[in-house]
Parts: sequence; structure tokens; C-alpha cells
Amino acid sequence: MLKPSRFKSIGWCAGSMFLLLFSAAASAQSAGWSPQRNVEIIHGSAPGGSNDKTAREIEKALAETRAVPTTMTVVSKAGGGGNISMAYANLRPGDGHYLLVGTSTMITNHIIGASPMNYTDFTPIASLLNDYIVFAVATDSPLKTPRDLFERLKTRPQSLSIGFASAFGNSRHIGAGLLIRAAGGSPRDLKTVVFRGSAEAISALLGGHIDVAILGAVNSVPHLEAGRMRVLAAATPRRFGGALAQVPTWRELGIDVVSGSWRGAFGPRNLPPAQLAFWEQAMRQVAENPGWKSDLEKNYWLADFSTGAQFRAELEKDYADTRRILADVGLAK
Repeated sequence: MLKPSRFKSIGWCAGSMFLLLFSAAASAQSAGWSPQRNVEIIHGSAPGGSNDKTAREIEKALAETRAVPTTMTVVSKAGGGGNISMAYANLRPGDGHYLLVGTSTMITNHIIGASPMNYTDFTPIASLLNDYIVFAVATDSPLKTPRDLFERLKTRPQSLSIGFASAFGNSRHIGAGLLIRAAGGSPRDLKTVVFRGSAEAISALLGGHIDVAILGAVNSVPHLEAGRMRVLAAATPRRFGGALAQVPTWRELGIDVVSGSWRGAFGPRNLPPAQLAFWEQAMRQVAENPGWKSDLEKNYWLADFSTGAQFRAELEKDYADTRRILADVGLAK
């Protein structure tokens, strides 16, 4: 038989342990929200597209950092210029189990009247990267230098056909508009050709059907390395590395042209503060993850991380700047 004093001691320890466990659980609960079921990472591209790639890299980095305690699923809702994915995400207001890979088309589509939804219809969480553009020509093009292209746009813009994918008003169209405006011309004087995808634009360039292709950087690399294409300049704030390390930026040449498609994480509208705080911290872990940084480099994406008030201010500025250039092109509604 246990002695009374020993029994009393065991009872006290059991009670204390219960209180400690209860206190720890309460503390964890009060520390903030975390997902309790599967998280959907939604994007508006077909499987294999750049937004799909981005969503899968986010999922991989979240898993590697163990930032999310539940399962995750990448969900493709392609079509409607991103409208289908946005509508799907916003069917779940205030629910942090849904993340949307947002892009600059959230802004451009709203400005040109292609979508009733704007970035303000969602909860901005974090900017993650920017997919900047390059200006490319075929190897045998008479345009040998960035200055050749700039001077032609300055003096005879209608003599150049400029192709890009996949819609008027996107970052590639904006890049062309910024370049001709810097040359003293009007974006309305551009002779542009829109293709369904970058592969079609590249085929047209290499086949001699257009003079210049404006591309996402990664799309140019295989053709540059094979000697079929020359990349004249990049519309980036700093030079790329790798195969594009020798390509100058327009800014290096004294021409202020920077254009790309940002990608970031958004929650549905009315995301509660605790859920927003969780996802902001999770995205910080993504941005600091070595695997994520390696994937950015591989895809020629440049890190562009911001969150909170800074991200919201950047979105406001981007909207104003984009509206101004799209008004110049004649596309703003």
C-alpha cells in the first residue's frame, strides 16, 4: 500500500501536469491562428504555366520550412484572364485555408475593363517575385544593339512589328509602351502583334514574321544558347545572372524602362488579422528558404519580397502607374 504522503505527492504531480498541459495549449491557441485542414493554393493558369510553377514552388517551400501544419493542394482554375481563379478564391471570404497566387493581371484586367475584380477585392499578404521581360531579335536581325531598337522606335516606329503573348495591356505591352515613350513617341504608334503563347511569338520571330519579341526572360534562354536569338536588353532593375548575365538593362543605357509581372500571395477578402499574420510569417519563411531562392534563379525570376503596409503601398502605386501607361496606349476604361 502506498503511504499517504506518497499518494498525496503523486496526486499533486498529476494535477500540476494537467495544469501545465492546459496552460501550454491555451498559450498556443492565444499565440495565433494556424490552418486546421487542407490549404488550397489557387492560380489562374493551365498546369505547367508560369503561375502553376509559382504555386508549386510556394507549396514546396512551405512544406520544406514546415510553415504549414496541414496538407496543401495546388488548384488550377484557368480561364477568363484570371477571373475564374479570383472568383473561386473569393467564394471563401475570411477563410485562410485558401491562398491565391495573384499577378499583375489583377490590376491590368481591372483597368482595361476585362474584370470587375481588383486587388482591393482580396487581402494582400506578400509580394514574392517579379518575372521581368526581355527584348529579343533573331540572330540575323539588322537591329544589332539596344540603341538600334531605341532609335528605330524614335524615328520609324511603324517599320517594326513587335510581338508578345498573350494579351494587350499586359507587362510586355506596357514595356513596349514605356520604351517608345522614352524615345519621345506615342505608345499608340506601336505596331504590335499578340500571340496565344510565347512559343508562338518565338516561332514568328525566328521565322522572320515579326522584328522583335518581348518575352519572359526564361523563354529566351534556350534560343539564346542555341544561337538562334539575340537578347538586346532587359527591362529589369538589375542584371540577370546565368545565360543572360551579359544582357544590359535599359536603365544601364540611361533609358528608364522597367516592366515585369509581379506575383504574390493573396487571401480571400476580409481575412481576419490573426490569419493574415500567420500567412505573412509563412511567406517570410518561403522568401528565406534556400530551395525557393534556387528556384527563382533557375526560372530567371527576381526576388521581390514585401508585406504589410509596404506591399499595399506598392500595389497602389502600381495601379496608378499602370493606369497612366494603359491610358497612353488607349486601353484604359
